[in-house]
Amino acid sequence: MTLEQKLPLPPFDLENALLKVQLAEDAWNSKDSERISKAYTVDTEWRNRTEFINGRAEVIDFLNRKWEKELNYKLKKELWGFRENRMAVRFEYEYQDENGQWWRAYGNENWEFDENGLMRKRFASINDLAINEIDRKLF
Repeated sequence: MTLEQKLPLPPFDLENALLKVQLAEDAWNSKDSERISKAYTVDTEWRNRTEFINGRAEVIDFLNRKWEKELNYKLKKELWGFRENRMAVRFEYEYQDENGQWWRAYGNENWEFDENGLMRKRFASINDLAINEIDRKLF
């Protein structure tokens, strides 16, 4: 059995923390639910808005449902702080709903990683703001 690892590994220094955030941003912008799920432990715990998600299978299901509703999705993440195996990340993303309305979502995430660099916990607080297409910032 091959040990799963997702580089870089904790404890994080500034360079590796910034890289970890960029890799997460790149993965989420791919909208590839299977690829994204491999960055999380098999028993990962999430809170995303009011939804509680447990395990990779639920992560994949959640992400598939997300991108069925959030069209033309584009995300930007920013490292807010880090210590050992934990990070705080600020993010914003834009998407269009099925009616053509554009939205910008703002939020914060708290991440905890295991020793193999897989995210064990992800807690996200998110707020949505309706925007005009001309006001988009992320392309």
